[in-house]
Amino acid sequence: MGSVSESRDEVPQKTYWRWSKQDFFPEKSFQNWGTYRDALSQTGLRFKDRLLTRSDETSEVSELQKQSENKMKRCLNWWDLTWVGFGAVIGAGIFVLTGKEAHFDAGPAIIVSYLASGFSTMLGVFIYTEFAVEIPVAGGSFAYLRVELGDFVAFIAAANILLDYMLGNAAVARSWTSYLTTLLNRPSNSLVIHTNLKQGYNLLDPIAVVVLAIASAIAIASTKKTSLLNWIASAVNMVVIFFVIIAGLTHAKTSNLTPFMPFGVKGLFQAAAIVGFAYGGFDAITTLAEETKKPSRDIPIGLLGSMSVITVIYCLMALSLSMMQKYTDIDPNAAYSVAFESVGMNWAKYLVAFGALKGMTTVLLVAALAQARYATHIARAHMIPPWFALVHPKTGTPIYATIMMTTGSAVIAFFSSLDVLGGLLAVSGCFLSTLLPVALLVRRYYVTGITPRANVSKFVALLLLILLSSAATSAYWALTSTGWIGYTITLPLWFLGTLGMSVLLPLQRTPKVWGVPLVPWFPSLAILTNLFLMGSLDASAFIRFSICTIVIVVYYFFFGLHATYDMAHEPNKPESMKIADTDSETPFQVQNLEI
Repeated sequence: MGSVSESRDEVPQKTYWRWSKQDFFPEKSFQNWGTYRDALSQTGLRFKDRLLTRSDETSEVSELQKQSENKMKRCLNWWDLTWVGFGAVIGAGIFVLTGKEAHFDAGPAIIVSYLASGFSTMLGVFIYTEFAVEIPVAGGSFAYLRVELGDFVAFIAAANILLDYMLGNAAVARSWTSYLTTLLNRPSNSLVIHTNLKQGYNLLDPIAVVVLAIASAIAIASTKKTSLLNWIASAVNMVVIFFVIIAGLTHAKTSNLTPFMPFGVKGLFQAAAIVGFAYGGFDAITTLAEETKKPSRDIPIGLLGSMSVITVIYCLMALSLSMMQKYTDIDPNAAYSVAFESVGMNWAKYLVAFGALKGMTTVLLVAALAQARYATHIARAHMIPPWFALVHPKTGTPIYATIMMTTGSAVIAFFSSLDVLGGLLAVSGCFLSTLLPVALLVRRYYVTGITPRANVSKFVALLLLILLSSAATSAYWALTSTGWIGYTITLPLWFLGTLGMSVLLPLQRTPKVWGVPLVPWFPSLAILTNLFLMGSLDASAFIRFSICTIVIVVYYFFFGLHATYDMAHEPNKPESMKIADTDSETPFQVQNLEI
């Protein structure tokens, strides 16, 4: 192997625009059919190795970035990130799902649904902030899970992250077309192509595809310019939002709030699980850590600041809609526009539609940035072909990763309706939001080679008690929303598990700059809340989620497993990325292998 300086001199000689087999499948398992058959014959041993593997922070922050050959440009500050938060979140759910959930599931209680979902989201925001400050890389939650829960769990999460973004962007793009019809004063579904395909997939939407392509092109050109465009569009959108709140409350009728919970508590929390999608996207801020000038300062301000304001805005917008129009009369497809039309403000529906389009456009812009950075870091780990990890030397953006994610979203948006996507997004989102607090508890209470064996056993037992009692609470809620006896068992067990972790176990790690307060209570409550919200969803969403998970696992065993195994065992890799030969135990009492 040549010297480090020699290898560095070779990198600039490679052209970015290349697509050889070696760029997609550089691992020795894929060199020919013979090596691939040998790899498949070792699937069991390799899976055990990957299952027991945890990454380290040095690999995620430093070594893996070299897979991109060029660095992303540090050009963002806390002001940029705050507006990224507004742009990423506001526009998708509040204009799309509020009317649907108020009409079918929650009624006027949609206000409480947004409050409950916002509370759950803020728990997650605190957790994301600590990880983003400690591990500032483009991989976001994928990188955090690799460090704390290991390779296999990180892969399942990674696939769900990419699926989440593809489905979410597809849903927003479809809604963009829906609001465009309102702005043009055309009938609903007049801009889509009607076919004889299966219901839910029979309305083809070419406009959604074009919108996704434009957002992708802007994101590819420049991160800073995309951020500036997002700031301008989000500022315009905020003006429209304040108009919606003030004008809506001006035409408010308290009689429209009665009955407040027409579908009961079950409907309220089912809506809370669905409108959680409206809060989705805040993790986009964490994926821009490599492009942030001072992550330890800018990320906490951007994340906590934007999400606190957004929670208040959502509740006020839900209140204005619920008081303007009876829940039975709310239009599920273009709720705010139709509501203003019903109170005689016909012109206002065009302003609302314009604002919604602005909001959805910023969501797509920021999502184009975030999803590509997730894909980039996942490719750096070779869980998808490393060709997608390449960063263009001039733009400083991952062009291949952006195109891949946009293509997936475009195909889904062209065929699938919002009704098909909503439930699946909710299950996937709650699943990911449950893994992060588990990872935080592992981070705080377990350190390789330092945590005593007795404390490891206690931690595992208490963590399992928290998870099982939370899952039991969710299952009991799903099976009988009117009963209460089961909660007298499950909730005290959850409380005892959290209390035991707080009293019996010393913290093994303290955050260097910024940390989640009230550990273990905050992350434990996040686990309980997310699993509870999952129990509010219908069976069809879990069926779709299960099918997607099966596809993900099949892909892993035929490709991802062998690619990551080869990368971890590559003889000439940097010392910090090699497998560590240690007999230390992980929190799950297995050998800890670090890459």
